[in-house]
Amino acid sequence: MRAIEATGEGMHDIRVVDRPATPPEAGQVRLDMLAMTINPADLLMLRGEYGIVPKRAFVPGAEGIGRVAELGADVKGLAIGDLVIPILGNCWTETMTLPAAMVIGVPATSDLAQAAMLKANPATALAMLRDVVALEPGDWVVQNAANSAVGGNVISIARELGLNVLNIVRREGAADLLRAAGAEHVIVDDGSVITDAPRAKLAFDAIGGGATERLGGYVLPGGTVTTYGLLSGEAPRLSAHDLVFRGLTLRGFWLAEWFKTTPPATIAATYATLVGWLGEGIVGAPVAGMYDLGDIEAAVAHAAREGRSGKILLTGRAYSAP
Repeated sequence: MRAIEATGEGMHDIRVVDRPATPPEAGQVRLDMLAMTINPADLLMLRGEYGIVPKRAFVPGAEGIGRVAELGADVKGLAIGDLVIPILGNCWTETMTLPAAMVIGVPATSDLAQAAMLKANPATALAMLRDVVALEPGDWVVQNAANSAVGGNVISIARELGLNVLNIVRREGAADLLRAAGAEHVIVDDGSVITDAPRAKLAFDAIGGGATERLGGYVLPGGTVTTYGLLSGEAPRLSAHDLVFRGLTLRGFWLAEWFKTTPPATIAATYATLVGWLGEGIVGAPVAGMYDLGDIEAAVAHAAREGRSGKILLTGRAYSAP
């Protein structure tokens, strides 16, 4: 079965290799992987710039959707042919063997591309809205990179939770797309802070550098700015005025750490909610392109392109286009 192997020395230091399928042991399942997402975190890992530095060579890919192909002994609640999302990484491969407890079942009717994107971005959006600070219906949050996959899910999930979102983007075209998708409050970042815009309890920063500092200008005194992305490659920063005189807090969010520190029952409940929303079309993201696993170079180049209009996905031989 084909897999992608990377060295962590550069974004294009990747190759397609053949690996044997590993039969499941007791308590394990083997999956035929159908579709796998390319996220910004995956590109950082390819360049050796992510928070985790895997041993070389490694199979990248944080998320995807697979179909149960084999069951090990003592596996309950799963059947051959079930659609599941693996919680563990190393997803850019046509077959995965992992503990049955490390998969999340999704309905057989699920959109494969959208299900492949469920693990990371929707969960990040929901966990940040729910777990960083206490928010009540009617409260405001503000985010930059609002046209990103996380940003789109923040907008949709906040609507379900009764929250208001101020969305900041860097291009007028991106603002038009958000408004067309139903976002009510959108501004284009021109390097200043709009004085009469709403102020929020909580901010989400995917960019860093000066964008973080401007984002802080939209936060109420005593509020929190949460950095979850590194799109600019610059460290996030807030002004001394915001830190000292307005009492803002700057903190980070990393889904991998959330998995480590969150009780299993809460994780299960979070994904049960997301799976339900997936079926209702509430969470998800646009898809800009789907590439066969063998076209990994072209897929990675597309995923790294500025201004693309959606996510890039990889597909295995078992994938069947709808």
